Amino acid sequence: MTAPVRKIIHVDMDSFYAAVEVRENPSLAGRPIAVGGHPQTRGVVATCSYEARQYGVHSAMPMSRAVRLCPELVVLPVNMPLYRAVSARIMAIFREYTTRIEPLSLDEAFLDVTHSDACQGSATRMAEAIRQRIFEQEALTASAGIAPNKFLAKVASDWHKPNGQKVITPQQVARFVHDLPVKKIPGVGRVTAAKLASLGIETCAQLQKFPLIELQRHFGVFGSRLHELSHGRDERPVVSRRMRKSLSVEDTFATDLPDLAACRKELQRLYLMFLQRLQAHQQQHPQQAIGTRHIKLRFANFHTTTAQSRGGDIGLADFEHLLKTAWLRGQRPVRLIGLGVSFEPERAVNQPGLFG
Repeated sequence: MTAPVRKIIHVDMDSFYAAVEVRENPSLAGRPIAVGGHPQTRGVVATCSYEARQYGVHSAMPMSRAVRLCPELVVLPVNMPLYRAVSARIMAIFREYTTRIEPLSLDEAFLDVTHSDACQGSATRMAEAIRQRIFEQEALTASAGIAPNKFLAKVASDWHKPNGQKVITPQQVARFVHDLPVKKIPGVGRVTAAKLASLGIETCAQLQKFPLIELQRHFGVFGSRLHELSHGRDERPVVSRRMRKSLSVEDTFATDLPDLAACRKELQRLYLMFLQRLQAHQQQHPQQAIGTRHIKLRFANFHTTTAQSRGGDIGLADFEHLLKTAWLRGQRPVRLIGLGVSFEPERAVNQPGLFG
């Protein structure tokens, strides 16, 4: 018996944090807004309104640069408890249509509605109904993509932003991916896009013609993924219970740390924060083993380096050793330190609890 064609919806809230702030304070409507850290403390933009984007402001940009680009920018602090509360209510709306929900963050999620009877089984109508419910209940807009798989649904949700949706039927997949820029493929950032361009590849049609063995030679395992996605194929299921792959903490300092000794002092503070987060995680996932530990440093010249090692030991001395290794690569003032671990896939292990 042939399995039914999957119906996947990707719902993505429009400028979520900024939109919530405008809802709470209507006097901000129509003004360029950025939510994030303060420009004087090296904060970054978490999200911004569409009015701010017209000035070139975007997420992950240093807030100081955002203010230079848009002197009229309204800078607001992150109000995470408020955003989490709104997100929880939106997720409750999703559950009225399906139980197969994979949240990617507070403001976006995949929904597998293949077997849902809502809206007479029409995924397009479900997406419309969900977006309408969100607007009526929360006074916020959302965009959606509807497609046979997660890759295409996510790409489609960005097609008619803000407050729109796009459908890609199974019959339209080949035509849709033909002219799709490779930079739209998840995982293809600036560096990978430039490398693909150097190979004469800028669209999925050109990527399809490139030999798989050559893609693997240039990009390793990701080469196989590129090959599959260029044809619009993505068999990943919507996973309701997503396991954390890593856990980390980091801090950007208002004043650069001048030397390794100053870095060690800050590392001790970050290490205690990290242990608290790890303890809370292991209480929920006691069988998830630590695979690697790492230290990230960003120097004053913005060069970033990461040192890592395998093993379940997470003593302060282990991270201090990695800190020294990373610092010796630059030997200059440091603006950011991060530390954390990556986890092995959850399974039965004999590793003792780290917190007894």
